[in-house]
Amino acid sequence: MQLLKFVPIKLTLFLVLGIIIGSYINVSFILSSCFVFTLLIILGFLYESKKPQHKYIFGYSSILLTTCIGVFTTALSKPKNHINHYSNYTSENPQELHLKITEVLKPNRYSNRYITELIYVEEKASSGEVLLSVSKDSINNYLHIDDEIIVYEKLSNIGKPLNPHEFNYKTYLNELGIEKQLYLKPHSFIPIQNERKTIYGIAASWRNHIIENLRGENFGSDELGIIQALLLGERNDIAKETYNNYKNAGAIHILAVSGLHIGVLLLILQFLLQPITRLAYGRKIKLILIVILLWAFAFLAGLSASIVRAVTMFSFLAYADYLNRPANKFNILALSMFFILLVKPTYLFQVGFQMSYLAVFAILWVYPILQKLWFPKNYILNKLWQLLSVSIAAQLGVLPISVFYFHQFPGLFFISNLLIVPCLGFILAGGIIVILLSLLNILPNFIAYGYNELIKFMNTIIEWIAQQEAFIFKNISFDSIQLILAYIIIVSLILIFIKATFKRIVVLLSTIILFQIWIIYNTYQVKNNESVTILHQSKNTALLYQNGTTATIFSNNPDRLQNIITNYDIGERIVSINTDSLQNSYKLHHRNLFIVDSLAILNPNTKNTEYLLLTQSPNINLERWIDSLQPNFVIADGSNYKSDIQLWRKTCIKKKLPFHYTGEKGALYLNSLKD
Repeated sequence: MQLLKFVPIKLTLFLVLGIIIGSYINVSFILSSCFVFTLLIILGFLYESKKPQHKYIFGYSSILLTTCIGVFTTALSKPKNHINHYSNYTSENPQELHLKITEVLKPNRYSNRYITELIYVEEKASSGEVLLSVSKDSINNYLHIDDEIIVYEKLSNIGKPLNPHEFNYKTYLNELGIEKQLYLKPHSFIPIQNERKTIYGIAASWRNHIIENLRGENFGSDELGIIQALLLGERNDIAKETYNNYKNAGAIHILAVSGLHIGVLLLILQFLLQPITRLAYGRKIKLILIVILLWAFAFLAGLSASIVRAVTMFSFLAYADYLNRPANKFNILALSMFFILLVKPTYLFQVGFQMSYLAVFAILWVYPILQKLWFPKNYILNKLWQLLSVSIAAQLGVLPISVFYFHQFPGLFFISNLLIVPCLGFILAGGIIVILLSLLNILPNFIAYGYNELIKFMNTIIEWIAQQEAFIFKNISFDSIQLILAYIIIVSLILIFIKATFKRIVVLLSTIILFQIWIIYNTYQVKNNESVTILHQSKNTALLYQNGTTATIFSNNPDRLQNIITNYDIGERIVSINTDSLQNSYKLHHRNLFIVDSLAILNPNTKNTEYLLLTQSPNINLERWIDSLQPNFVIADGSNYKSDIQLWRKTCIKKKLPFHYTGEKGALYLNSLKD
């Protein structure tokens, strides 16, 4: 099937191109809107003229218009292009800020976290989202969606990654339109009585009410956490060990209410509402009921971004099924993506959005091919092959991007999908019944017990699969070039399977060769890399020395560095990692590094010191040490008090010496400094 011949698919691809251009190239809002307006006039003129010779001009103009619309919507979504955005009113000093809670995030160890809308700055109407963190106390008073508070504080910037290859949370939030954050203590804000409820607030209230009712039933803590995740999109109460089991078993998608759940729910509704098709206009009534019930479930699950995306996508697919034309499923899938990105272009860069559409597209394309490959006559064998085909198709769609983002691949994913997905329909249907009976306070104990045992049995299966560590491939290095080449290889293989041609075989073999060349090139680059990095970690000092594919960590507390080491291992393609205790001085080629710790012992034999590293807040007169050692560079890591950092910075300014604090500028690559 030549998908690129379909107009909706072509338009969606060019909209995506426009969003990418608008995201990485700073195109002004006015310029992009002028282009869109001009092209609309040209298209209107060409359409009215209806001259045959204008056919190709109309087509190319439509493509250009769609690309410009992508640029325009991206520019429109950027906070700086909003006149009343809070960045136009806020300053470096504390101000009166009026905030409205729009989303409750998963809390971390120290604070509860929220996304808020800044609606007033010093009583001036404003807009824009802010990340809010409220430190936990013994009372743990939580804020809820639609709650409003007033604070007198100043906004702070979101920190960038301070160590190599760490997840860039700042970039992630910026793509969501969040540029500032706010830290508060539990009693440092004034709550406001708010009577204005949004649909999101009402949905969240319903979800919280359902959760409270379920907590009153006889469910185990682990089972209740899974029930909340499966049916309500609430994953905050899942135990860390249980979550890791689902992740390692390749079943993490079961815990996120998104495409899989809505797809299963759609199949259930189509089966239950099938008798309606016998009535006059029955198929149309069935479609309307399905769409209403899908959105009702989305409301029940709190209308989170992932759920809204999934329900929008499957509402379009339900319409495609109503039309009963196989080719339309691809068109409708593309249209759903088109309209979602038109409203929220930043969704394009979210992992959930990418994986949902890749999985559904792969199922629509690959599943029929696998079914033609083998059609067993045995009913049970046939159903198992169907489930396995769906699982294989979905995994082909998301495998490269999954490895790219998460750097691991669960080898037994097909087992977990074969065992769990067939039961997911019963679990979802049973869960909805449990919720409804619980809300009516008529949930029988035997139903609650049976459902609890079903969830427990599913957890046991997942735990067993997760324990087969030999089939879990972790810490896989996989960059963006490999991602693109891997998708070309997969698509080429599928096309060859459909119909083998010389051109397709050449493309496949050429891409495989390019993939291997890229791996060889990266291996060569790593083997010729030698560097020393001063890492950043609070209350700890660590140096990382890389020589080819071997890395050595110098630290007196290396156990705390596990996450930093793992990220570096993946990013730099390290084969072996060693640890060693920290010394007071190191010789780096022709440069000396001297470390001053809390003991503040000066080695009289230290000469030609290039770098002076201050750790553990030593009680020294830095000016005298500088005069004695004559360093060319002064460094302070995360083990020092901030008050000392300020004093040392002033001393270095006075001495006209470069000063690097890892808590602000991040880890320091010593080999990156010029001689």
